[in-house]
Amino acid sequence: MTRAELAMGTATFVAVIAAGFVSVAAVDRHYAAADETLPDRHDAQAPSASSTACVGADGSWKNWVWANVPMLSPKCPGDR
Repeated sequence: MTRAELAMGTATFVAVIAAGFVSVAAVDRHYAAADETLPDRHDAQAPSASSTACVGADGSWKNWVWANVPMLSPKCPGDR
């Protein structure tokens, strides 16, 4: 490996890491803004004591505000 190849590889590595940090900051800003603009749901329930995503007795998700839902979430403590 020549010095030129080492320099190019190092520059590429640094550029990828920098792009990752910039994209994480942009995604955080995007989702933070989305949280503030979410409409209040009339059927929203208070978070449970564990405040983790869980499945209620009726099959609806509790404590999860995002559009995607984690698979294999446990049943809510009160619904067991």
